[in-house]
Amino acid sequence: MFDKKGTIVSVVALLVVLAIFTISTTSKAWWIFGEDDSQNDNIEISFWHAMGGHNKEIVDTLVEKFNQQHPNIKVSAQYKGSYRETLNATIAATQQGNPPSVIQSFEIGTRQNVDSGIFIPFQDLTKKGEIDWDDFLDPVLNYYKVNGKLYSMPFNSSNAVLYYNKNLFKKAGLDPENPPTTFAEITEASQKLVASGASKAGITWALHSWFYEQWMANLGQNLVNQENGRAGLADQAYLTSKKSIKIIKWWKQLYDQGLWINPGIEAWAQADQNFLSQRAAMLITSTSGVTGLTKSAKEQGFEVGTAPIPIPADETRNGVVIGGASLWIVKNKDRKIEKAAKDFVKWMSSTENQVYWHKATGYFPIRKSAVESLKAEGWFRENPNYQTAFDQLVETKDVRATQGALVGRFMELRTIVEKTVEKIINDEAGIEDALNQANQDINKSLKEYNKLIK
Repeated sequence: MFDKKGTIVSVVALLVVLAIFTISTTSKAWWIFGEDDSQNDNIEISFWHAMGGHNKEIVDTLVEKFNQQHPNIKVSAQYKGSYRETLNATIAATQQGNPPSVIQSFEIGTRQNVDSGIFIPFQDLTKKGEIDWDDFLDPVLNYYKVNGKLYSMPFNSSNAVLYYNKNLFKKAGLDPENPPTTFAEITEASQKLVASGASKAGITWALHSWFYEQWMANLGQNLVNQENGRAGLADQAYLTSKKSIKIIKWWKQLYDQGLWINPGIEAWAQADQNFLSQRAAMLITSTSGVTGLTKSAKEQGFEVGTAPIPIPADETRNGVVIGGASLWIVKNKDRKIEKAAKDFVKWMSSTENQVYWHKATGYFPIRKSAVESLKAEGWFRENPNYQTAFDQLVETKDVRATQGALVGRFMELRTIVEKTVEKIINDEAGIEDALNQANQDINKSLKEYNKLIK
């Protein structure tokens, strides 16, 4: 039998042995001793993204910099194709038990991502006060919040802007410093451009649902019911609303008059080429193209200007919907992997990195401090084409329409919209009949999705 002193020594020794054994034999020691923040562990995480070409080089540069600054974490970045392909690859890999740690997913995947259950809400991984959420631009955060919780970290955010060829405007007798801002002004400017011989057509943009969605939001029209899917699961689309019909009528009128070049469904690159080759004097596309289009236009011998996307003169401008993508963390049984993933995602959203990302790509930074840093160095004064997207964002009203729709089968909705517009401009169906059929098709899809997840 031990004396009192011997008993104390033995108990202490036993506790020390147990602690050493627990730490050395399990990566889950955090549940006894608290989360292990050891900087000596070599943690590997994978990052799947959808940035190709020049943007892939920028992502690789950021990842390399992170790895240099965090020697205990190694991030392996992989380009997985389009946003759609990246998300599909993630779902497949998760089912096979070998998912990535972090993925870049487009904004319209938000509802599906939340419902899938394979991602951990980013806000659940952060401690109170760890991130200054007041430093983030409100419209950006609002999009990715579902039921008041931030599920992913915004990264590459954009909206649609009007690009125009200042040289061709001068040639057609138009004021290069006073670009059109309404539907009627776009039509009038296009007519003058074509009549003067300055360009073959006035304007071009990809036949993509994103532009239709932007116009719906700007006119204050929800895309679907249930407060744009924010108050509950949507089961009804609003394609036959008066504002929707007004948008499509103008779209078809431009086409019928030979003023809009249709490059094809989702033909982003061809739309850019129509503009850069000066076949069209105006282009509507993402602000993410500012850097590349401005540089390429200069090489082609003309100057580019930017302006807000046009709306009908008799409508009130409500603002734009956030485009682009955010970073999602895949659930992992290993808490160290999740923490490393959180550290990486948080780092990617830092002020310094968002300034670099903006300058290199044209996507606008998601932090107010990054915007202030750019202003302080005179960036916008020297590069006014980047200012338009920020002005649109700052002036956007906080309404459901501009918060963006939450729809589980958004990709299918877009396909329906695009094929419907194609039928209309090709005179294969009347506007109201075609939109009514599209509404029915979308409603059916929404209801099928709702049954699957309930």
